[in-house]
Amino acid sequence: MALLGIIFDVDGTLAETEEAHRQAFNETFAEWGLGWEWDERTYGELLKVTGGKERIRHFIETARPPRGEEILPRIRELHAQKTARYGKIIASGSVPLRPGVKRLIEQARFDGLKVGVATTTSRPNVEALIEATMGCAAGEVFDAMACGEEVARKKPAPDLYKLALEKLEIYPAEAVAMEDSANGLKSALAAGIQTVITPSRYSADEDFSNALAVVSHLGDPDNPYEHTAGFGFSGSMITTDMLRRWVG
Repeated sequence: MALLGIIFDVDGTLAETEEAHRQAFNETFAEWGLGWEWDERTYGELLKVTGGKERIRHFIETARPPRGEEILPRIRELHAQKTARYGKIIASGSVPLRPGVKRLIEQARFDGLKVGVATTTSRPNVEALIEATMGCAAGEVFDAMACGEEVARKKPAPDLYKLALEKLEIYPAEAVAMEDSANGLKSALAAGIQTVITPSRYSADEDFSNALAVVSHLGDPDNPYEHTAGFGFSGSMITTDMLRRWVG
C-alpha cells in the first residue's frame, strides 16, 4: 500500500520535553509541601510507566514516600496542577522542536500526506508545545490527535495508534510512526505500523529491535542525522520520499 500518513509521538519525539515535565512535577510537589523530588535517575526509571497520573501512582505504591496514602485519592488534582505548570514552562519558549521535525511535518502536508499524533500525554500539553514552537494551534498542524486521556490503555498497548489510524481514516500499512522510546515502538508495531526511531535523552539505551530505522534525529539540510540501524544509512534527512520507499 502507498504511504498516506505520518503519526508522531510527542514527548521526546517532537521535542526533548521530559526535563520540562520533570521540572513541573518537582515544582508542583514543592508547592504541595510533599518533600518529594524526582532526580534524573528516578525520573528515567519512572518513564517506563506511561502517563503522568500513572507515574505518580506507581511512585507512591513502590517508593512509599511520605504522605503518599494521603495523595493517592488526589492524584488527578495534583496532576492537573502539574500540567498547568508544564504549560507555562513550555510557553516560555525554552523547549525547541528537535531537528527535522518542523521540516518533515511541513513537507508531509505539502505532499498531501495526513499528519497525526499518538501520545500518552494530554491534549493541553500538545497544544502548549505546538503554540510555543510553531506559533499556531495544534489543530492547524495535525489532521488528528490521539491523546492519553482518550484511551484506557496507554503505550505499549496499541490503543493510541489504533485511535489515530481511525481518526486519520487510514490503514496501518498506509502509515509510518515516529517514536523515541521502546514503549512507543512496541505500541506502534502492535498496531501494525512500521516505525522510525529517534532516541531521546532518556531513551538512548533502550531496545529498538524491529524498528524501520534508528537515527539520531530527523535531520535538516545543515544538520544531518547520525544513522544507527535499519534504513537510512546513506541519507542525511528523513524525507517523505524516503518514507514512501521504505513503507511502500
